[in-house]
Amino acid sequence: MSARSKARKRALDMLYVAEVRELPIADVLATETVRHLDQPERASSWDYARQIVTGVDDDRAAIDKVIVEHAQGWSIARMPVLDRCILRMGVWELRYNPEVPDAVAIAEAVELAQSLSTDDSAGFVNGVLGAVAGGRAPSGRTAEQGAAPSGRTAEQGAAPSGRTAEQGAAPSGRTVAGDEESE
Repeated sequence: MSARSKARKRALDMLYVAEVRELPIADVLATETVRHLDQPERASSWDYARQIVTGVDDDRAAIDKVIVEHAQGWSIARMPVLDRCILRMGVWELRYNPEVPDAVAIAEAVELAQSLSTDDSAGFVNGVLGAVAGGRAPSGRTAEQGAAPSGRTAEQGAAPSGRTAEQGAAPSGRTVAGDEESE
């Protein structure tokens, strides 16, 4: 695994902890800084992980707005916490880090979703980030033409699980009342 891949995983861990425990990013970074100093073997991933986390924190409102605009009917609050954190990292890399090619940012985010989240999460993350990157959804249609992550059009009410947003489908395919049930 490359140093940047390790950094993304480390950043995801920090973002997830901050969100689940409702901690300020600064507190999580302080804890991780101590760990970083105690574990020099992990030094190669620290700088980029810190850059991702502070970038996501600094631009969170704008990043969340981009996610909502491209998630076709999904609010940030309805997404599983892990998917939300992965999407925030992916959007940050796409929009705020020109050093990372779009394809790499998307592939890395999809890999994290595939290995750590639900069966439907990788497709959902791929669809949202693909739309953010170039306005193209997996079906090859542009976002403006209504392509949704499942291949159904937004007008058909497509959700990543195949159920409509009105039916309460979460990216995991489960009906949710709030974040705590969708994790």
